[in-house]
Amino acid sequence: MKKHIPNTITCCNLICGCIATFWAFQGDYMLALLFIILGAVFDFFDGMTARLLGVSSPIGKELDSLADVVTFGFAPSAMLFNFLCTIVPCSMAYIPYLAFIMAAFSALRLAKFNLDERQAMGFIGLPTPANALFWASLAAGWQWKTLFEPYPTAPAWVAAIVLAMMLVSCWLLVSEVPMFALKFKHWGWKGNEVKYLFLLTSAVLIVVLGTLGIAAVIAWYVLLSLLTQKRAKA
Repeated sequence: MKKHIPNTITCCNLICGCIATFWAFQGDYMLALLFIILGAVFDFFDGMTARLLGVSSPIGKELDSLADVVTFGFAPSAMLFNFLCTIVPCSMAYIPYLAFIMAAFSALRLAKFNLDERQAMGFIGLPTPANALFWASLAAGWQWKTLFEPYPTAPAWVAAIVLAMMLVSCWLLVSEVPMFALKFKHWGWKGNEVKYLFLLTSAVLIVVLGTLGIAAVIAWYVLLSLLTQKRAKA
């Protein structure tokens, strides 16, 4: 019986991704964000549960990746697609479909992760949950703050900037840039300075910026990873 528990948790992640996708196409980015966050929680606990119960399996690994493609690949791409539909003119109706490039790169990232044995205590490239949370919170924050009202009046350069940011995130997903993981071998300060600094500043960003704080946290995570990598090479 216990061997089915981790896979059940993974399926809960998949279901959250499906619901998030539905709300993304409905234009309710806040609900979509909430279900992506819930999916990330399930994604965190499925692997942990499998290790604790000693029931890790190849099928569990494959199922986890399939669920992640939906929750952290397709769902945020659907949010970006719907968002772009609200701001690009009718004459450029093909532009929003470019959002699904991110889903393809997310799938490629997950495939690479399954075969890469270097990522035990850290990541090579941007993790898909981090990328999904960035875009979901950015879309939800935009909707919440109503930066431009109504959406169809948003300047054309907004779509250009969003697409440029998407291409950067696609590159980060499959890049060889080392990024730290919040995995602790011990709870002491020495050796965990970067992780504790990140957690402290992240809490401040979320308190100050609210929903947009999640996107700020992910951007700070990438920047801090780049800074620590540069310091390690020096």
